[in-house]
Amino acid sequence: MTEGPAKQRVDKWLWQARFFKTRSLAARQVAAGHVRVNATRISKPAQTIAADDVLTFAQSRQIRVVRVIAMAARRGPASEAQALYQDLTPPEEPKIEHVRVGTRPTKKNRRAMDALRGGANTPYDGE
Repeated sequence: MTEGPAKQRVDKWLWQARFFKTRSLAARQVAAGHVRVNATRISKPAQTIAADDVLTFAQSRQIRVVRVIAMAARRGPASEAQALYQDLTPPEEPKIEHVRVGTRPTKKNRRAMDALRGGANTPYDGE
């Protein structure tokens, strides 16, 4: 990785670190006020950042928190981009999934369950 400048525009750094597909998307996020630098909301894409700054921004449906480690001279491959920051994003809570116990109920079983719940139109006679 080539050594980059000491300070860099936030929109350019977000693009070079591969958080956004284009630089204009990164600039749009910053201009909309969706990016914070060291807990301070910024609205100018030309805001400069340096090493050890902490950026907070939304990416997809997740809030990302990253510490800037280095600046880049170019937008390189993903392995180079990952060396530019330390990810401080808290891990997501695991989603609770419904697990089916046993096999799918038959029509007769569903009628029996409906009768037990009191939602059946006709009484269940057990046949």
